[in-house]
Amino acid sequence: MSKNVSHQFGKGISPQQFIDGMQKNKETFLSWHEQFAWQNEEDREFFESLNNRDDLRCLILMADWCGDVVRNVPVVFHAMKTAGIPTEVFILEEHLDFMDQFLTMGGRSVPIVIIADTGGYVLGQWGPRPQEVQEIMIKFKQENPDREAPDYNDNIQVARQRMIEKYGEGTGYQTVIIQELRELLAGV
Repeated sequence: MSKNVSHQFGKGISPQQFIDGMQKNKETFLSWHEQFAWQNEEDREFFESLNNRDDLRCLILMADWCGDVVRNVPVVFHAMKTAGIPTEVFILEEHLDFMDQFLTMGGRSVPIVIIADTGGYVLGQWGPRPQEVQEIMIKFKQENPDREAPDYNDNIQVARQRMIEKYGEGTGYQTVIIQELRELLAGV
C-alpha cells in the first residue's frame, strides 16, 4: 500500500529555519554543509535537470541531536536546493505520528528523506544513512535482537564505531549519498 503524506504539507519548517533553530551540533552541521562540493559533474547536472519538474516534494524527518542527521542532511539540503525541490523539515519529537509511519527496523531512526508527488503520494525514501553504513546496523540488530542482553551496549558501541569508520574522515561519503539520492530520484 502506498503511503500519502499530503496532510503533512505545510506543517514542517524550512531547512534554514531548522539550521537557525539548532540547539545541538550546529557548528558541525554547518561545517559539513560548507565542505560539500559536487565531485561529479554528471550528478550536478542530473539534480539541476530536476528544476524542470514541479511535481516533487521532499519531507525530512530529523533531529539536531542525531549524528547521522548532522552528517547526512547537509548533503540532502544541497541536493534538493540544486534540484529545486521544495523541502520541509519535521523535527522527530514534534511529529511522532508521522515518524511512526517511517520506522527503520521497527525503530525511530533519523534522518528519513521522503520524496512525494504534489498529491502527497510517497514515491520513495532514503535514510537514515548511506546503505553501506546502514548494513553495519542491520547486521548488529540481527545479531543482537535482545536489548536487555548483558553485552548489548558493548556491541552497539562497536557497531557505532564501525559506522563512523565507514563514513571515513573526509567528505567521500557525501558522494555516496548523492549517488543514492540520484538513483532514488531517477526512478520517480
